[in-house]
Amino acid sequence: MSEELPLTLTGYAERAAEVLDAGPHGYYAGGAGDEVTLRDNVDAWRRLAIRPRVMVDVAAVDRRTTVLGRERPHPLFVAPTAFHRLATPEGERATARAAAQTRSLYCLSSLATTSVADAAAAAPEGARWFQLYVFRDRAVSDELVAAAVEHGYEAIVLTVDLPVLGVRERDVASGFVIEESTAIPSVRATGHDRGLNMLEVGELIDASLTWPDVERFATQSGLPVIVKGVLTAQDAHLAAEHGAAGVVVSNHGGRQLDTVLAGADALPEVVEAVGERIDVIVDGGIRRGTDVVKALALGARAVCVGRPVLWGLAVGGEAGAAAVLSILLAELDTALALTGVPRAADLGAEHVQRAPWA
Repeated sequence: MSEELPLTLTGYAERAAEVLDAGPHGYYAGGAGDEVTLRDNVDAWRRLAIRPRVMVDVAAVDRRTTVLGRERPHPLFVAPTAFHRLATPEGERATARAAAQTRSLYCLSSLATTSVADAAAAAPEGARWFQLYVFRDRAVSDELVAAAVEHGYEAIVLTVDLPVLGVRERDVASGFVIEESTAIPSVRATGHDRGLNMLEVGELIDASLTWPDVERFATQSGLPVIVKGVLTAQDAHLAAEHGAAGVVVSNHGGRQLDTVLAGADALPEVVEAVGERIDVIVDGGIRRGTDVVKALALGARAVCVGRPVLWGLAVGGEAGAAAVLSILLAELDTALALTGVPRAADLGAEHVQRAPWA
């Protein structure tokens, strides 16, 4: 099978568009509104140029980073994305194994089609976080957090940029519905067993979430809480003041409010605001190892990759997802060497600038 897999992330994206049905593909690929931010998430990294140094010993490169006080083998994390059984029958079990195979931390979504316990059991040796949507029925969220604690998840990633669902016209046009046969444990726990469209799924989320909830979940779980969906210094400060151990600079993959800043453009402001106090991670549009270098140079501790992993799952299941992550890691090694910074932890602002073509 491996000989048949694409050699590039672009190849995976193109193949996935061929093998996925229109509804699931549109759900995975689409964004909000006119999809301005969706496109800009990728383009923003390309507006940055790397400033390489030469005559540096790069015979060996060191990808390691430190996040939440733990040394990680590399800064490439698997972002929380929903409904993996739409891409492969094994669903999030395949994703968890692919992440463990590549020593990539995996963040399981609240809207997974695999239970918290089963995803952990699929790759017991893998590092894992749990992404939390707070449901209107808060007891469901509390049960999800308790399960994450019980099954060895290291942190809670609290998504805060979905009080209501963004305007996702692709899903409306395709009539995309999560069929009853596609089991979503968290949704079933809310009492919904029938098929749901995305607006109905969005209505399950609690729009009254506020900053004190960060402290509540940290106290309740005993785990670090990372706030995902921060784009401004003001919110980064509030996250730190309310006990967050980190933030993910994220616009939800361009799927919520269109025309907000891309991750690459919002990252410097957040790092300047809180980078000395808490860990800053970024997602959105990471498609090359050079993008990872740029993110680290701007002050991120790690990056999260979402859609490329889904394309890997759709094309080749576990092997495809692992191959996508391996491609990015190989590119990261090359980019570190050619940047003249063999230790990822040594990247800094001096290694990147606004590109003249931007």
